[in-house]
Amino acid sequence: MTEPPRPPGEGNQNDPTAPFNPYAGNDPTSGSVPPPSSGGPAAPPPPNGGYAPPPSGGYGPPPGGYNPPPQQYGYGAPAGGTIAGDDRTWILVAHFGGAAGAFLGGGCAGWIAPLVALLARGPQSPQVRAEAVKALNFQILWSIIALVGWILSCIIIGIFVGFAAMVIGIVFGVIAGVKASNNQPYNYPMTVSIIK
Repeated sequence: MTEPPRPPGEGNQNDPTAPFNPYAGNDPTSGSVPPPSSGGPAAPPPPNGGYAPPPSGGYGPPPGGYNPPPQQYGYGAPAGGTIAGDDRTWILVAHFGGAAGAFLGGGCAGWIAPLVALLARGPQSPQVRAEAVKALNFQILWSIIALVGWILSCIIIGIFVGFAAMVIGIVFGVIAGVKASNNQPYNYPMTVSIIK
């Protein structure tokens, strides 16, 4: 059942489209400015029903100071946040560059890009260093396996070992790069800790 129409001027307190006047209980006229505070001179009325200007002292910090929310970390980045532009670029160079080096070098050159990232940006950024070391350890191991496989290619099994090592270096390098681009930490499987 619907409510009968109201006479003009009579408002509905539960109407969400009606303008809100926080001073309606203290002031009989709708839309008037708030009473002056006891701390100083009254502020001029806001133009065209807008907001009143801030107090003369401005808005300060809340009582007791401002405490920022606690930070949670993935691999050095704030949760939900991103890593600085240069650091993010170098992390992606370490992971995707390792995969590209493994592809272009037949599985034997995947270590070059992570080493460049480690030497170029690692001393300034612990995040880049941690990710470049992970990528470098993984790519060094699989580059050595690929090199041994290609050396033993005179024995037919060596070709398969070299090719498999190349594919593993590419696939896991791409997976690590995708995870890093989404700010998710990734630990390479089938790796050894050669460089600390």
